[in-house]
Amino acid sequence: MDRGRLEAFSDGVFAVAITLLVIDLAVPEPGRGALGQQFASHWPSFAAYVVSFFTIGIIWVNHHNMFRNFADVDRPMLFLNLLLLFFVVTIPFATATVAAYLREGGADASLAAAVYQGVFLGMSLVFGTLFWWSIRHKHLTVPLTGTAARTALIRFTIGNLAYAAAIGVAYFSAPVSLLMSALVAVYYVFEQTPARTPEPTDAEPEDAEPADG
Repeated sequence: MDRGRLEAFSDGVFAVAITLLVIDLAVPEPGRGALGQQFASHWPSFAAYVVSFFTIGIIWVNHHNMFRNFADVDRPMLFLNLLLLFFVVTIPFATATVAAYLREGGADASLAAAVYQGVFLGMSLVFGTLFWWSIRHKHLTVPLTGTAARTALIRFTIGNLAYAAAIGVAYFSAPVSLLMSALVAVYYVFEQTPARTPEPTDAEPEDAEPADG
């Protein structure tokens, strides 16, 4: 499949998922108390919305950065990408769930936070598998081997450990678990995939010899 077509389809899914997040934001109602108090009482909705919005946005950015480094796309990569999108479109459901139960506390809040982190973990595992497949089967424009491949894979997939830990933390403190997701998002704001080697320009051909003197 043409890489551009895959990215266009993925972009549409990302746009739908990130838009669905706003639907579950609670709208303050006149006569139900002071506006500031209503905003404060619905803090879980806003906190979960912010974390999920930026997480989906960062996934989209890194998805674009990763695919621009692919020389070609094979059939398994199409299905891995489809599985990645499965978890992405589940994020709004997980966000609404954790927002509904976070303020109540107790076992239900812990389970809701664990489900939320579980969706992120599934997304992260598939994303990492997609990157591993591209390295293993040499789909990158600049192939990675040996130490460079292992380093790139560790940097790209280390978020899996954080999401797995956040599932355990959810049973001690659901808000701290949510904070861990925010910290993972901050980590992935920075480029974690190897940059492509700049292509030579017409003025500087690839095999040009340095000038004397």
